[in-house]
Amino acid sequence: MNRRIRTRHALTAAAAAASLAGAAALATPARPGGPSFALLGSYATGLGGESSGETAALQDGRMYVTSAEANVLDIVDVSDPAAPVRTGRVDLAPYGSGVQSVDATHGLVAVAVKAAVKTDPGRVVFLRPDGTFVTAVTVGALPDMLAFSPDGKRLAVANEGEPNGYGRADSVDPEGSVSIIDIRPARGRRPASVGDVRTATFTAFNEGGDRHGELPAGVRLNGPGASVAQDLEPEYVSWDDRGRTAYVTLQENNAVARVDARTGRVKDIAALGTIDRAAPGFGMDASDKDGGVNIANWPVRALPMPDGIATFEYRGRTFYVTANEGDARDYDGFSDETRVKSLTLDPAAFPAAAMLQKDANLGRLNVSATDGRGPNGYVALYAFGARSASIRTADGTLVWDSGDAFERTVAAENPAAFNVDNTDNGVDGRSDNKGPEPEGVAVGRVGRGTYAFVGLERTGGFMVIDVTNPYAARVVNWVNNRDYAAEPAGPDSGPEIIRFIPGRGHRGGTVMVSNEITGTVSLYAAARVVR
Repeated sequence: MNRRIRTRHALTAAAAAASLAGAAALATPARPGGPSFALLGSYATGLGGESSGETAALQDGRMYVTSAEANVLDIVDVSDPAAPVRTGRVDLAPYGSGVQSVDATHGLVAVAVKAAVKTDPGRVVFLRPDGTFVTAVTVGALPDMLAFSPDGKRLAVANEGEPNGYGRADSVDPEGSVSIIDIRPARGRRPASVGDVRTATFTAFNEGGDRHGELPAGVRLNGPGASVAQDLEPEYVSWDDRGRTAYVTLQENNAVARVDARTGRVKDIAALGTIDRAAPGFGMDASDKDGGVNIANWPVRALPMPDGIATFEYRGRTFYVTANEGDARDYDGFSDETRVKSLTLDPAAFPAAAMLQKDANLGRLNVSATDGRGPNGYVALYAFGARSASIRTADGTLVWDSGDAFERTVAAENPAAFNVDNTDNGVDGRSDNKGPEPEGVAVGRVGRGTYAFVGLERTGGFMVIDVTNPYAARVVNWVNNRDYAAEPAGPDSGPEIIRFIPGRGHRGGTVMVSNEITGTVSLYAAARVVR
């Protein structure tokens, strides 16, 4: 079990039990082998616009909630999760133009804030639990996500280094990087404090660099004129159980990097390959113009391109789960996304091209414009995102993938929710573009089992996967708090970040879901496991 999870008890057992009793009508029943869940309570920021309530952290009875457009951090008392109370709101404008991420450890809260010019170095702002300013440190451009190590002694920051465009006179493409910040944890009356900052860069992987030969084939590099270090864009961070290695998704590059926290150096990069949509159990609904649910196999390779990542241990070895969202590059001067019907398909590779390119088949599907090209047209089709979760060993070897289970689960349990967007209820509306769009993921123990919780950014709610044995994982539940007849979408829509807070002993635990469309953060109790 991850020691980070073990230390983060945010809700008292009594408060959780009381709220659970009052939430029976909102309970999601357990399936055989899976936990059941009950909605404990929700907090609403009350702020308009997207990216309100985008990320959140829970520590010692307080919840910390970010709203990027308003550039504020809310501090919320959730000692009674059924009745959350905002006790403070911190204005982050003095430190940058938009808050990106938050995490908390005992005695310290860290928030990542991008610069007014997003290609400039960003900052990490450290606060006391009551919002009092401690210090701010400079990190790389566009610090997109941060996470404390399990022991609270380090903070890892994924600096995405996103460009502002390509081919213009003012185009800037900063290098992606990962910052490791030393933390002196609170002890006795001594408060937690912040130490040195080390930044792991990818410069050595550039062409001509001394580590260029270590860059594996399959790492996706397509930014026009970009070096390897400029092209690699860190997205999300998770720590191993011992706090020695940070696992970092490189979403646009379809890769994961490992960073040695002690040396502040990139250990290696793993290319994630593709998922064959023609294989049994790996189908998808590829069109928003095919009349509804139509999950089928197609001659398409899906690029996982994960956003969220979460680590766990099995028999003393580290594994990680990824939420395979997918993400195209779309900037002034360059876009790598197109529809299948707009491509010239190689007739040898696709003898039934005319049929495939109909809107009701693959014609509407968004695919890569830069991958799969041959001298006589496209010889392969690469879709963004695998609409799934994957489990891999520490070195990136794939051991399990959920395939089409997410789409099939939604289609079976609530057809009205199938591939809807997070801002409207149009069934099948996202089938041509990443489907349910898995984004956030967390892992934790419930009873005697280990489970992954994967948020569906478009469809809503989260899938529960039994990963107790990562080689034989299975989807066991879909938990949701969205009414698909409601306009606007809600009560919860647009899950961005998922976190798990453990229960004591063999009690369940709590899942926290941050919803950026509705500006809500909801807490769910995992009640029991049915065997």
